[in-house]
Amino acid sequence: MFRKTWFITGANSGFGRLMAEQLLSRGDRVAATLRKMDALDDLKTRYGDNLWLAELDMTDLSRVRSVVDRAFTELGSIDVIVSNAGYGLFGAAEELTDEQVDHQLATNLEGPIRLIRSALPHLRAQGGGRIIQISTFGGQATLPGGSLYHAGKWGIEGFCDAVAQEVAPFGIDMTIVEPGGARTNFRFGSARVGPALEAYENTPAGMTRKILADTSRLPIGDPAKMVEFIIESANQHPAPRRLVLGSDSYMMIERALSERLEAIRAQKEIAFSTDLPPGV
Repeated sequence: MFRKTWFITGANSGFGRLMAEQLLSRGDRVAATLRKMDALDDLKTRYGDNLWLAELDMTDLSRVRSVVDRAFTELGSIDVIVSNAGYGLFGAAEELTDEQVDHQLATNLEGPIRLIRSALPHLRAQGGGRIIQISTFGGQATLPGGSLYHAGKWGIEGFCDAVAQEVAPFGIDMTIVEPGGARTNFRFGSARVGPALEAYENTPAGMTRKILADTSRLPIGDPAKMVEFIIESANQHPAPRRLVLGSDSYMMIERALSERLEAIRAQKEIAFSTDLPPGV
């Protein structure tokens, strides 16, 4: 008998694929969505009915709901929803095309929102569950050249923070995962860049583009270890609201939050001075 049932989007590669492999190998059941149905043929052959597959492009918002509904109907219950599908879009905001912007936000923001909203009625009906949203350190810290990627990640983190408070009374817990650079195909496979404008060549945004293209700079994060911690987080009660993975992620987030808090505290007197007097 399987231990838990997991629903994972973007399971064809990267964290999603590694997570499916680790979960299936320990006896869990996995419902995996992917854009190319043959990407998990080897796992399907090995694990049979313990691996449920569905084709899904996260930009197809109407299909997101139908796939989620079908998974719950056919599997009976799902313990953990993992919103993993996504990709990076890089380049200065001015360099990106309107089509790139729309596709990035549809994949990284609108799709995950639809996924979580579609799962909530089922999780409430079964008495609870866990939602894990894969984000990045870029959900709390920013770098030039990543404006639209950050827009999606900051947006989904704000959404998840609020939803976590809304659904806590129903036994539904939420964890936002914020990994740093990991040796998956994210950077040299799925990441996309906008058309280069000469004006940005020698700016910080231009340097980010060059760093992305430098294949000699390998990420320091071990994706297999990261996935182990993500899986283990589903057994923690209460659920960690955020799970920071990687020394680079920790340092970037700590610096960003410290700088932001320092700037806010410096404005305390001004902030309080704009209140109406008591009793007015």
